[in-house]
Amino acid sequence: LLTVFLLQVGHEPLPPTIGRNVLGRKVLYLPGFFTYARHIVEVDGKRGLFRGLTPRLISSTLSTITRGSVKKAFPLEDMEHVSNKDDVKTSLRKVVKETSHEMMMQCVSRVVSHPLHVISMRCMVQFVGREVKYSGVFSAIGRIFKEEGILGFFVGLVPHILGDVIFLWCCNLLAHFINTYAVDDNFSQASVIRSYTKFVMGIAVSMLTYPFLLVGDLMAVNNCGLRAGLPPYAPAFTSWIHCWRYLSAQGQLFRGSSLLFRRAPVPAACFPID
Repeated sequence: LLTVFLLQVGHEPLPPTIGRNVLGRKVLYLPGFFTYARHIVEVDGKRGLFRGLTPRLISSTLSTITRGSVKKAFPLEDMEHVSNKDDVKTSLRKVVKETSHEMMMQCVSRVVSHPLHVISMRCMVQFVGREVKYSGVFSAIGRIFKEEGILGFFVGLVPHILGDVIFLWCCNLLAHFINTYAVDDNFSQASVIRSYTKFVMGIAVSMLTYPFLLVGDLMAVNNCGLRAGLPPYAPAFTSWIHCWRYLSAQGQLFRGSSLLFRRAPVPAACFPID
């Protein structure tokens, strides 16, 4: 978790190395996931790899419990599976209904679990400045409430929810249209193909919605008193849109999405961030 998040933040303590791309041309590569993890172990020991794990586990548990509770409180009526092209309207209506229900569960669980997600991000990013401001879940809750109020627990929530909603609708609708129009019912392996369509669409769509995840995580640590959330590491963003525009101008909206073959960015001119 720590390694991935530090890649998102843009903390690059190790120099790039020269490698070759598929065309044989020399390219500068930043250290990959495993090299970065070894660096963390050298600095912090093996325990350093698990910074922020406790609040992250609590966040995941809260998310799971909330989804289950919402599902019980608002059960979705079962609809008979429809795959015949004569019933396209009925099938689409089923997909819309199921996606709307799934979206509601995801949004509620995201709101409930987000405060612990914020704490987890801040515990992890302290690696950059060697800080100990957030040393435990309860002390972190008290500090955030004292310094930022209730809203401090929900910084970065909006881009996370937008990313979740866009992911759900794009993934489910694309899978529906592919299964309906591209997969023939007469094909012997049609059911097998349909079972994997949504999984494949999920991988593709997750790459498109990654910038929302990145912006949400960066906003969780921005301007919170930690070194990695302040200049020169990052501007003090006024909103998540400000953060998005800044990353877009720098060509870094997908920063941290690749863990192994990480091309070093081409030096860029100074971009306005206002």
